[in-house]
Amino acid sequence: MYTFQTRVRYSELDVEEKLGIAAIVDYFQDCSTFQSEALGVGLSYLKERGLVWVMSCWQIMIDRYPGLGDQITVGTFPYAFKGFLGYRNFFLEDAEGKKIVRANSIWTLMDLEAGRPARATDAMLEAYRMEPKLDMEYEPRKVRLSGEGEEQSGFYVGKQHLDGNRHVNNAEYIRMAQAYLPEGFEIGRMRAEYRKSALLHDRIVPVVYGQENRMGVSLEDGEGAPFAVVEFTARHLEI
Repeated sequence: MYTFQTRVRYSELDVEEKLGIAAIVDYFQDCSTFQSEALGVGLSYLKERGLVWVMSCWQIMIDRYPGLGDQITVGTFPYAFKGFLGYRNFFLEDAEGKKIVRANSIWTLMDLEAGRPARATDAMLEAYRMEPKLDMEYEPRKVRLSGEGEEQSGFYVGKQHLDGNRHVNNAEYIRMAQAYLPEGFEIGRMRAEYRKSALLHDRIVPVVYGQENRMGVSLEDGEGAPFAVVEFTARHLEI
């Protein structure tokens, strides 16, 4: 398990003055990167071998949002490798050590030159220590939106959306989708499935599904093929 401690900054707050869902994803991505770097199988290791971890899906459950100045612990650990897939849990703890956010994620290891999935190397398998899965509800990997969606005005990917792999960062899709939530919608759960990478100058057409308390956004290429599909559930609908 890898953890780091920090305080919630003003620049990370959303309009409700709490740590927003995309900022939580940023923290989680940073935490897994820190762990990989500490274990010697980080960005340089992957780059030398033409490999990259690509996000397949997120599932995040929020019990309580941290606010300005709150001391939090960000943690992560892998719990399984299956072929070219890596399974990883994340969590946020408050100052008393209570888990206030829990998450599950699935990643695909890609061989960039071959353009296909690759199995984890022996060094990766030796470096990462598997831990028992978090106690949480695990939902399906695929996000399926029902009903008829309403197409919104499209926009183009800019440099501000990209990460070091030169494709749209995982958290940016969530920021894009969140923009279509109704006023006052407080996210209790979020699921995101990533289907293909959007690159600089690609056009993204959001298609919005759902009702007042459960919303889905399919971020598509204009021809009906999604880059990512994101589903939000309001807090008061949680079981």
